[in-house]
Amino acid sequence: MKGVLHLGKVAGIKIEVHWTFTLLLIWVVYLDIRRGGDLNSALMNVSLILFLFLCVVLHELGHALTARKFNIGTRKITLLPIGGVASLEKMPEKPRQELLVALAGPAVNVVIALLLLLVVPLGTYLSMEADKLETLLTTPNFSTLLFYLLIANIMLVAFNMIPAFPMDGGRVLRALLAFKMNRARATEIAATLGQTLAVVFFILGLFFNPFLVLIALFIFIGAYGENQMVKQTTLLEGHLVKDAMLTQITTVSPDYTMEQIIDLLLASTEKDFVVVENNQIAGTIYHKEIINRSKDRKLLVRDFMNTGFYAMKEDGRLTEFFEVAARQKQRFFPVIDQAGALVGAIDMTNVSEFLLIKNTLAQ
Repeated sequence: MKGVLHLGKVAGIKIEVHWTFTLLLIWVVYLDIRRGGDLNSALMNVSLILFLFLCVVLHELGHALTARKFNIGTRKITLLPIGGVASLEKMPEKPRQELLVALAGPAVNVVIALLLLLVVPLGTYLSMEADKLETLLTTPNFSTLLFYLLIANIMLVAFNMIPAFPMDGGRVLRALLAFKMNRARATEIAATLGQTLAVVFFILGLFFNPFLVLIALFIFIGAYGENQMVKQTTLLEGHLVKDAMLTQITTVSPDYTMEQIIDLLLASTEKDFVVVENNQIAGTIYHKEIINRSKDRKLLVRDFMNTGFYAMKEDGRLTEFFEVAARQKQRFFPVIDQAGALVGAIDMTNVSEFLLIKNTLAQ
């Protein structure tokens, strides 16, 4: 994701914040000034946001570290104005595992809220008269900050447990349904409920709070995307990589020049190529890199080919393609047989065409 600030790593997981997060801080300060606040109140509100997003990071780490227990890695955690996103390599397909991963995030906020209850005199606040409580809570100090942080964590739990994708509650609902039915049907039910709630949020947002419109769009798109992804995976189940791979591919030598590669590019529909030397895969070259380096017509393939390529096995599960593509951040892979010999290639376009045909036949 472009426009991010890298904050470092926790447990080997990159933590980054998107540039739009600064807009949230500016908006908070603006609202405080508009209400007649001073420097102290502005600093307290900014501090509250920063502490809250620390809780969000811990929330996402709950997901990530629980997923790690099931051998699922997390590439990064990104902070956005509407919350955090843990980029897991995949979601567990077993209902019990998905249930634990989905609940791990909110569980972290529950623990934080319980710890805050040890120092926040909630009973005292609730027993106070309304005007005195309002005066107390508008006074910028550390106790007030802790109180709002407690309330915020409780709201985080409630918000995330809404049974709508991509909220944790949507994944919890799917996991529970998947104990009784297949994953595709469970996803369809959870996604439909999520999209219905999104429409309700959208309508409420138009009348009461524009921020709800943004949340509605986030939920609707997330629910739709999750449903489509699971449908695709279901169509690929039972198929092997060799069922969808390209068998008529053009291989190139490391000694080919850029001029020769461009001629190949223009003479066919192939965009990416496997580099072969002495009957062994030496690397891959991708369309984007060819275009970026195309001015140097004398450049040799060996000088810009990717030698850190990943090769898929022809008898591997086709459902693994999307996982590998996400993990490797590539759309094109050589395919090898059990002996390690090149037998073809597979890319996103061909898999999409395979899905299109399977979907048509399933109708």
